[in-house]
Parts: sequence; structure tokens; C-alpha cells
Amino acid sequence: MLSGAYRLSKRNIQQLLADCFGVELALGSISALERTTSEALREPVAEARRCVQQQPVAYLDETGWREANQRAWLWTAVTQTLTVFLIRCSRGSQVAKELVGEAFAGILVSDRWSGYRWVPIKRHQLCWSHLIRDFCQMAEAGGSAGAIGETLGLCARQLFHWWHRVRDGTLQRSSFRVYARQLRMEIHALLYEGAVCDNPKGAALCRSLLQHESALWTFVQQAGVEPTNNSAERALRPVVLWRKGSFGTQSRAGSDFVECMLTVVTSLRQQQRHVLQYVIATCQAALYHEPPPSLLPVAESAPGVTLRKAA
Repeated sequence: MLSGAYRLSKRNIQQLLADCFGVELALGSISALERTTSEALREPVAEARRCVQQQPVAYLDETGWREANQRAWLWTAVTQTLTVFLIRCSRGSQVAKELVGEAFAGILVSDRWSGYRWVPIKRHQLCWSHLIRDFCQMAEAGGSAGAIGETLGLCARQLFHWWHRVRDGTLQRSSFRVYARQLRMEIHALLYEGAVCDNPKGAALCRSLLQHESALWTFVQQAGVEPTNNSAERALRPVVLWRKGSFGTQSRAGSDFVECMLTVVTSLRQQQRHVLQYVIATCQAALYHEPPPSLLPVAESAPGVTLRKAA
């Protein structure tokens, strides 16, 4: 927990155990205990990954990582009650397929990274937060492209204003759909105009959005789908801090530990379950060769392992 949840360095863990508990532990023993914990958590984490692949909506994102001094990426998939992580030396579509399953039948919410384009447009929602940033950059270009980018940004902010009213109950979804339909026509006309503007980058953005236009509006028709992948970005914020403090992992075993602990900590906190009690119960189950407690929400999983009293 000190390493995988609170992200203390191994030397700080060693010092804390000695100062607070009088426990002398070698640095290599800490790494060995991480591997033992990874093994104990392996099946619950695998079960969580299988469950994520069956969810109706998944929010995906990825960020840079280092494994054994090589460039890697840490991926996440966020659902309503579970969040899972993978570390791979690729940013390609095969990792996204591994994360949510190549046969994923739900709706995937992501940015415009090409690694997500294998998802059919009708089951894809592009992140509007990323689009607002793109429109701001286009507006800064000036000229005709700048004017189009500025107007697209205003349209996006209007869309968010209506969406926030839907979420707080002050606007009916049926009315929102009518408003969004009118705004969609306006945005389509702006994208069509922008596709032939004199700014190459802005024109490329508009052409790309016209090709994937349906994926801008999935959330309007499908209840339970957000217009952004902000939940996935929030799940990656602790990862960025971990990366800055540790410079990544030094081996595949270290990456396994990071994947497992991030999945366990984030998922249990989503469900408002006690992380330390769960990790203890899982490690005890491994020691006694018993089935581990599930990471799935209580209503979907079998009863967990009861904590044993120390002998």
C-alpha cells in the first residue's frame, strides 16, 4: 500500500518501517513483496478486466511511461464502477483492443487518437473537451480559419451549457435533442466551410471531423454517455505524479505491480470500499490457498474473504 497506493519510494518505505515500527527491511525485500502482492491480485484484476469488456460505456485514455528505460504507455479504461490499467510498449490500436476487447459492443469515449479508430463510428463518442482545445488553436490562427474556429468554440460552449442543464435536471433530454439537432446543422456548415479554408492545419481538422461527424453526437442519443473522456484523464493524474517521482518501472514485474495496484485502488475507491482491508484479505487468501475476494461491485460478485485474526 505504501508503494502502490501512496507512491512512497522504496527507501522512504524502508525508513518509515524502521522509524515507526522498528521493522528492518531490505530494499530487495520490498520489491519481492510487490511481486508477491501482484501475484495475489492477478486473478481479481483479470476478472475486473473481463468485466470492463462487457460494460455499456468505457472511457479510454493513455499517457507516456518508462519501462526498463524504454518508451512505453500506460493505458486506462474507466467504467461506472471499475477502472483498469495496462502498461505496454505500444500506443497502437492493438492495446486498446486488448484493454476493452476487440469484440467490445459498448460505446467507447476517447480523444481523436488514431489508435481508437477501429471502433465503429456509431459506437464511438469523441471528446468535446479535446475539440474545444482544437477549436481554440484554430481560432488563434487568424484570418478566415480563425473566425471559423472561434465560432466553433462558441457552439461547443453552448452545447456544454445545455448538457450541464440536462445533468442537473433543469432541461429535458427531449428538448436537448431538439436544440442539439439545430446546433449540429450549424456546426456541420462551419466544418464544411473550414475544410476549404486557407489554414492547412485548420482545414485538416475540419475534414477529419466531417469524416467522423456521427461520433460527435453519440451522447445526445445514448443515455449514460458523457460528451468527454474527462473521467479517464482524471484516472491518469495520479499516474503522472507516480511517473515523475519514480521515472517509470525498471522491469515487466514492476509494471505488473503498477497495473494491479492502480486497478485495485482506483476501482475500490470508485465503489467506496476499503482498499487496505481488501489488499489484506486478498493476500491472506493467497496464503491459505483460498479464492480471492472480487473487485467487482458487491452486487455482482461473490462474498469476499473474511479477514483472519493474527495467529
